[in-house]
Amino acid sequence: MEYRINKKTGDSISVIGLGTSYIAESSEKEAVEALHLAHANGINFADLATAGAKTFGYYGKAFEGLREEMLYQVHFGANYETGEYGWTTRLDKVKNQVEWMLRELKTDYVDYGFIHCLDGASDWEDYQKNGVLEYLLDMKAQGVVRHIGLSTHTPSLAETVLDVEVAEQLMFSINPGYDYRHGEYAKGSTDERMRLYRRCEAEGIGISVMKPFSGGQLLDGRTSPFGKALTRYQCIQYALDKPGVVTVLPGIRNAEDVKELLGFFDAPRGERDYSVLGTFTPKDAVGSCVYCNHCHPCPVGLNIGLINKYYDLSMAGDTMAAGHYEKLEKHAGDCIGCGHCDRRCPFQVRQSEKMKKIAEHFGR
Repeated sequence: MEYRINKKTGDSISVIGLGTSYIAESSEKEAVEALHLAHANGINFADLATAGAKTFGYYGKAFEGLREEMLYQVHFGANYETGEYGWTTRLDKVKNQVEWMLRELKTDYVDYGFIHCLDGASDWEDYQKNGVLEYLLDMKAQGVVRHIGLSTHTPSLAETVLDVEVAEQLMFSINPGYDYRHGEYAKGSTDERMRLYRRCEAEGIGISVMKPFSGGQLLDGRTSPFGKALTRYQCIQYALDKPGVVTVLPGIRNAEDVKELLGFFDAPRGERDYSVLGTFTPKDAVGSCVYCNHCHPCPVGLNIGLINKYYDLSMAGDTMAAGHYEKLEKHAGDCIGCGHCDRRCPFQVRQSEKMKKIAEHFGR
């Protein structure tokens, strides 16, 4: 397992976590077996915006006695009164549901208490007006909630809430379809979405990724907006390469799903390579480095994707980016202009010219 640090909280988080969209469809035996397998292989993070109420009991049974080894995202606004997922900003319902979730999970605290699924300005206004935000902040003051997060599909709304400086983690839908404006939750332009990712990186706010497969649409050539199926591993790698991302949360149902996700770490680099996107991405992706490193190997050993990432973060205002850049073994100024990367880039980035601009920016 690989881990990344949420800089705001200090938590070490497995880069693959657990989504819970489908696990409520499984029997308790199947679910507990899957959760034990995930834990045994180092997965330590789970989102609990689930499709069905049974999920909470499954987690409570699986991790009783192991609670301190798991990190939970619990959503203040998810409503399971009917046994299925619902959404509310009513304070009385939120309080009742949080108390119920804690009982089912057999825990007395929440690692990440989430402002849940706000996608419009009116949602955020209701969340505050109805007292739900105040309740969440009070729970943090009491120590019941250790950290506060935000779940949204809308970049502009995320920016608004981040400006208030209460969120230490962002749950956001990241996949090639949404980033290039295909799909129900493809909110915001490509540039707006990338600015949000860079802001999170700059401010140390970890991103946990929901819907990495666009609800499965990207995995089927008949439903993929690109007319070609991507693999789970391509989608996971795509999300992990975005600034700010600490963990990707694919949904699981059983132990076989967990085993398939764990195969990501042993997969050859070619199976994670999503550079095929360069053959069918829209015009607003052309000329922009997505850090896929398909241009490698560089004859002089430049880490071209990382050099671009630190430059983009620096331009977005990340004051730490220059320090990270300095620690690289090779810098943009070491580029010999051979054009190898230019010929290989699927997104038509003129990297040899970009290296000159980056070298001028950082001074080497």
